[in-house]
Amino acid sequence: MTNTYQLTAESLAAERERLILENLPQVRLIARRIHDRVPSSVGLEDLISAGIVGLISAIDNFNPTLNVKLKTYAEYKIRGAILDSLRGLDWAPRQKRKKAKLIEAAVFRSEQRLHRTPSEDEIATELKLTTDEYHTWLVEIRGVNLGSLEFAGGEEGNRDLLKYISDDEENWPSRILERAELERLLAEAIDKMPYVERTVLSLYYHEELTLREIAKVVDLHESRVSQLKTQGILRLRGYIEKRWPTRGGL
Repeated sequence: MTNTYQLTAESLAAERERLILENLPQVRLIARRIHDRVPSSVGLEDLISAGIVGLISAIDNFNPTLNVKLKTYAEYKIRGAILDSLRGLDWAPRQKRKKAKLIEAAVFRSEQRLHRTPSEDEIATELKLTTDEYHTWLVEIRGVNLGSLEFAGGEEGNRDLLKYISDDEENWPSRILERAELERLLAEAIDKMPYVERTVLSLYYHEELTLREIAKVVDLHESRVSQLKTQGILRLRGYIEKRWPTRGGL
């Protein structure tokens, strides 16, 4: 009896180790994608370590009867662990976070006043900045946008503009309804965006192109593409926050 128990325990441990090793490439892939969008002071190995913790949690808590692939479930847990580790770091200076919020507010005020999507020049004017100064702000805050409109994981490794990291609650009807409504708002917001920003976000999140690849497609400098991506995210965040106040912000 004891020998049988020991063999079973050893088999389970061996299977657990096999699954961890098999899914390590997924951890590294997700960590690298996130690392590309945070300040250089954040170490890639630290993100990988946090991701491994999420992977182990996914393997230990995975329930195959829920008809969800381990890879999909693991991705949510890996991303969640990495994002949690980043939120615990004071890597985004308060001034940069403040600038991001000021831009969101300026976009919203301009929309209310103009009754349409404001241009970059109009946003800059609302902030009492020159267009060049506004572009500098966009460069400065490009790594601040951690949250549900930035680092998100869809099924099978695709990028997603909405992030939901949860366990069994993900399948609750209320969660499904909430996500559907947020996706509707997101589609509505994207439809109102300037064409070039909409194109950049589509190529980045849906086609999964790098900023360098997108720059070649839209014939703009990579730094300009980065500015447009940041601006687009802030437009979307501000649009949804104002129409989803009970969430307390995204």
